[in-house]
Amino acid sequence: MTITAGSPQLWFLTGSQGLYGDDVLDQVASQSQRVAADLDDAPAVPLPVVWQPVLTHDTDIRAMMAAANTDPHCVGVIAWMHTFSPAKMWITGLGELRKPLLHLHTQANRSLPWPTIDMDFMNLNQAAHGDREFGYVQTRLHVPRVTVAGHATDDRTRTEVGRWARVAAGIAELRSLRLARFGDNMRDVAVTEGDKVEAQRKFGVSVNTYSVNDLVERVDAVEAADIDKLVVEYADVYDVAVELRPGGERHESLRYAARIEAGLRGFLEAGGFRAFTTNFEDLGGLRQLPGLAVQRLMGDGYGFGGEGDWKTSVLLRTLKAMADGLPGGTSFMEDYTYHLGPGPQRILGAHMLEVCPSIAAGRPSVEIHPLGIGNREDPVRMRFTAAPGPGVVVGMCDLGERFRLVGNAVTVVPPDAELASLPVAAAVWEPAPDLATSAECWLTAGGPHHTVLSTQLDAAAIDQFAELTGVELAMIDDRTEPRRFRQELRWNAAYHRLAAAL
Repeated sequence: MTITAGSPQLWFLTGSQGLYGDDVLDQVASQSQRVAADLDDAPAVPLPVVWQPVLTHDTDIRAMMAAANTDPHCVGVIAWMHTFSPAKMWITGLGELRKPLLHLHTQANRSLPWPTIDMDFMNLNQAAHGDREFGYVQTRLHVPRVTVAGHATDDRTRTEVGRWARVAAGIAELRSLRLARFGDNMRDVAVTEGDKVEAQRKFGVSVNTYSVNDLVERVDAVEAADIDKLVVEYADVYDVAVELRPGGERHESLRYAARIEAGLRGFLEAGGFRAFTTNFEDLGGLRQLPGLAVQRLMGDGYGFGGEGDWKTSVLLRTLKAMADGLPGGTSFMEDYTYHLGPGPQRILGAHMLEVCPSIAAGRPSVEIHPLGIGNREDPVRMRFTAAPGPGVVVGMCDLGERFRLVGNAVTVVPPDAELASLPVAAAVWEPAPDLATSAECWLTAGGPHHTVLSTQLDAAAIDQFAELTGVELAMIDDRTEPRRFRQELRWNAAYHRLAAAL
């Protein structure tokens, strides 16, 4: 997965003790290497699983956790108690661990050798015993973790470990993420505001503002040859409108869109930024609102938020890192308007220009149309509709005392008819459990209008991300009922206020 600098990997830690002698520890090492190899070989686990020596002393455990914290390649730790590993020896190490933790509850043997079981076998194979001791200590210490139970060769176990691995990779990306805001957020809009200091303390992300004209200098300096290359690439990858092609009456507009892309990409690469925002109210010397450039950068994995919405941009980059390599797509999105009948009630999502082509159902077209805001030239953009499939919509809001994620399980569907007059990319989805309940609960939770739509990730991945980062998650799904949902929000508020004091 090309999600972080270097070679991201998972460390596999095995707990045991010296009570049963060196011969048993040799067997523990051999069997734990095999379990680690079973996970490492699984296509569902997207990162290398690196076995570490068996841990039997508190000093070794503490040193291992310190090493995991400082190793830039280690994005998460898998821990398994092979034999009975007295968990007091793990207390200090767990207290110091800063990387995402997976407690794998497994055992080396899949089936019991019923006729030959003796005490030697029982002493060696005590994960059912040791992992309960380990689970208790994690709970006692309030350690955030994901727990997966099952044999390492089972598809379900591998899928669950793989999901956690993706979440761990996303958290690693988040902790090193740098975001460039070009201008401030849209005037008089509340939900795009947020505490950038708290975001850096909580998540590690660095959010800073740059003058739009700093970007304009980059855009104006782009060489004609670089523009020529992008124009050729556009023709190869997209269906470019006739008036935008070489010789067409609007070809210069396409060339300027390519100029924006080259300049914006160069600015982000030079600064080590993997997420950014723009604002149509603050375009400086840009002749177009960036449309095609933003879409293509999102397609390459960058985070983006419109109108200066840095929280959604951060969330998009994080979820793209988690989803890397999976089928489907992940995009900046906005709930725009509703279809309330006849037939199934649906949400039509879009934005002014900026929807990621990773969710497209087919080959996008590149077109130019007027834009009634921004007071600039007509911008170039991709146009398409989203591919159908199950997905999730997620938004982040700042409640003043904490961040909250609001999610909704959805099914992306084809539009009821061709959107022939809509000049932007769009997605249509049916929210669970139904539109009325979904909308009521979303509004009750204070969910934002800018979101991330993903058909690569599911609600379980979002839940794990929230659990491991200590962020509240209000998830709307098939089981959601408004009264119960309101109660959950109240319980969440009480819990997070108490947890903040622990």
